[in-house]
Amino acid sequence: MSDRTDISIEEILSPERIAETISILADEVAGKCEGEDVAFVGIFTRGVTLARRVSAVLAKRGIDYPVGTLDISLYRDDFDNRGTDLPRLESSDVPFAIDGTRVILFDEVIFTGRTIRAALDGLMDYGRPARIELAVLVDRGHREIPIQPDYVGLRVETKFEEYVKVRFMEDDGKEGVFVVRETGGGE
Repeated sequence: MSDRTDISIEEILSPERIAETISILADEVAGKCEGEDVAFVGIFTRGVTLARRVSAVLAKRGIDYPVGTLDISLYRDDFDNRGTDLPRLESSDVPFAIDGTRVILFDEVIFTGRTIRAALDGLMDYGRPARIELAVLVDRGHREIPIQPDYVGLRVETKFEEYVKVRFMEDDGKEGVFVVRETGGGE
């Protein structure tokens, strides 16, 4: 993650625990959504991976929900403040009608809620879902706007200045969930 000596990294979910947590998320979704018209939409990048993994678990149980992807880069409220640190634009792909569908948005971590606010704006460009719910692997608190997840793999208390980093094999070549803290030491 980093070669810096002024940070500490604590693993809070191992690869095995990530798999267990995803299975629990799948159980919750299956239990609450049985018999409904449901679709998953993952927020780039790791929300897409999470949505696909939950979908794969459910598919093994004979429950097939389509998975779409959403790039919220142009909907962010901090886009003008990023200077030269512009996000890499991905291609959103929502290959199903969302009008009247129960849509579950997926993101790996919820923090301030601003990413989800942007995702809601982006999703509305595709239609009017019957309902929108939120599934996250990790809820680390510190909301700035009133958005709460419906499905949570792990709640962890963090300080505002700490970070939760999710690494998935598909995106990062390694797997784990980590809390990253600055220790105040030098490089």
